[in-house]
Amino acid sequence: MRLYDTLTRRVKEFAPREPGHVRMYNCGPTVYRRNHLGNYRAYATADLLRRTFELLGWRVTQVMNITDVGHLTEDDVADAAGEDKLQKEAQQRKLDPWQIAREVEGWFHEDRRTLRILDAHRYPRATEHIPEMIAMIEALVANGHAYAADGNVYFSVGSFPSYGALSGNTVEKLDAGASGRVEERSDKRSPHDFALWKHDPKHLMQWDSPWGRGFPGWHIECSAMSRKYLGDTFDLHTGGPDNIFPHHECEIAQSESVTGKPFVRHWVHCGWLTLGGEKMSKRAGKIHTVPELVEMGYAGADIRLFLLKQHYRAPLPFRLELLDEAREIRKRFNNFIRQERPPGPPDSEAADAARARFRAALEDDLNTSEALAVLHELMTTVNRTGAGADEAVRFLREADRVLAILDEPDEAPDAEIERLMAEREAARRSRDFKRSDAIRDELLKRGIELLDTPQGTRWRRK
Repeated sequence: MRLYDTLTRRVKEFAPREPGHVRMYNCGPTVYRRNHLGNYRAYATADLLRRTFELLGWRVTQVMNITDVGHLTEDDVADAAGEDKLQKEAQQRKLDPWQIAREVEGWFHEDRRTLRILDAHRYPRATEHIPEMIAMIEALVANGHAYAADGNVYFSVGSFPSYGALSGNTVEKLDAGASGRVEERSDKRSPHDFALWKHDPKHLMQWDSPWGRGFPGWHIECSAMSRKYLGDTFDLHTGGPDNIFPHHECEIAQSESVTGKPFVRHWVHCGWLTLGGEKMSKRAGKIHTVPELVEMGYAGADIRLFLLKQHYRAPLPFRLELLDEAREIRKRFNNFIRQERPPGPPDSEAADAARARFRAALEDDLNTSEALAVLHELMTTVNRTGAGADEAVRFLREADRVLAILDEPDEAPDAEIERLMAEREAARRSRDFKRSDAIRDELLKRGIELLDTPQGTRWRRK
């Protein structure tokens, strides 16, 4: 297995520290608003990794955190500024932040299941691991990597010489203005030092600590939770491109300063999901959510394939035509599996060759484009020769343990539904709206809802 490693900036061999057992940590959602599709590209990439490891026969322990405190709005510098994202949302909606956190966490699980993202083995919440964070901060203060000032505790970036190795944002570059903006704080020894513990009497979520009432900084949360469940050193850490700096850079600094050991053996980050050439983000006001796309008639598996069919490190433009393309690809796969064929000669040679190539593509830095091409070629070969259909179908279902895009049995499109939709479309073209409405009502009674969109009519089960 070869994967690109963000730290060394090259594709290199990946092998778990413990043979046959991968320990991976995925930066999860900040639960203040519903996650948008750009967030789910990172979660889908993590899911693809896990499924690939399991296809290779490895056991996986997957941990994905839930950030329900401490993530500030201006998070593109090491010492984030602004308001706590959850607190800001609570004040705007006039609700308790704990209530919002649990509600949005529930939405996250709904959406990831729609996208067929497997359950992680643990979803630790930041608010439930404050003692572990305080213990790490105390250790950093004791060994000189952190200091307290007016109820705040800061990590001393200058005490960690390799700061910047992951992102390239070394102290020298930050001093030269590469960060673009640094918040000046009179209680900090250096403008680049970042908060581990914050003092703010107005904050709605606070805990007792050796430095007084306060709440944790965003970065220390993941260090504490990953250490608790995966150990001082673990195999793989994933996230979106916005996590590289400052979040993951700061995680490395504080974790290695506590343990004296390498923090993560391999770093994997996906590319941006873009809209109009810019990254999809709440801050930019350009977002699409999973429920919105489902309401437009796309199945969760359509959206999943859209997120996976281009290489995970490449920028992925969001366009409805690309979602339509993903839906058509899925339709071809599903039609191939459901197709009734006359008995043909058994032939496992094509399926066996495809299996080897499919696996090799995934082992080559998760080359999903090549993996999908292998499946297309196999179906073309079977359709042309009429041989080995049963073996090919078995292999496609095996491959779907990784891709997770085939229809479930109760999702299989019904020929009668397609026939009635075609009849309804003909009635509409001839302006026979009475018949058109009657067909819609008939399908509705069967639990089939029709969705008329600019891209055509789609259907879904209610």
